[in-house]
Amino acid sequence: MDIAIPLFDRITALDAIGPYEVLSRLPGYRVRFVAVKAGPYKTDKQLTLIADVPLSAVPHPEILMVPGGFGTRELMTPNPLLDWIKAAHETTQWTTSVCTGSLLLGAAGLLKGLEATTHWSAMDDLAKLGAKPVETRVVVQGKIVTAAGVSSGIDMALMLAAKIAGDDVAQAIQLGIEYDPQPPFNAGSPSKAPAHILEGLRARMRERTAASR
Repeated sequence: MDIAIPLFDRITALDAIGPYEVLSRLPGYRVRFVAVKAGPYKTDKQLTLIADVPLSAVPHPEILMVPGGFGTRELMTPNPLLDWIKAAHETTQWTTSVCTGSLLLGAAGLLKGLEATTHWSAMDDLAKLGAKPVETRVVVQGKIVTAAGVSSGIDMALMLAAKIAGDDVAQAIQLGIEYDPQPPFNAGSPSKAPAHILEGLRARMRERTAASR
């Protein structure tokens, strides 16, 4: 049973690695890192991830997990990755995304009329793709599951693990990775962060987004 995680340049590492740490522990499943071409892909920081095989090697994954990152902006127009996502979705058991990975699901035409979530800074972009943005950590619409920004991919993967293998397996995975968040600040969403922190980050993210287009 294949879990496919597509890679591309300027991906956010935790979008892919967070769910990987959970889903790779599912009995009977294997995770495949795929890309248009097999090889190394640089994240939006200094880390490099490796796609072991091309997209064509995994045409029908049981689970599709699309990560996000600033590199998604360059993939919003027709391209081989969007074609593969659309075709793979036809036979998946679950089609999922983390952060701005949902923009790629939307660009592939999979979210029209559906509730979905993404990083808080990309909600307007999600709406332009025909989705109904929801400010929720994880959104389930049939077999499509979208998660909000970055760290929410772990929550999404644990929920998916429970649906696939049962609560006991999911809880054992959670315990195994010691996922017990106790952040030092209550600033993990726009509604909670201090105003000056939110506005400063918005400005920096607008600059990075503009530079990536």
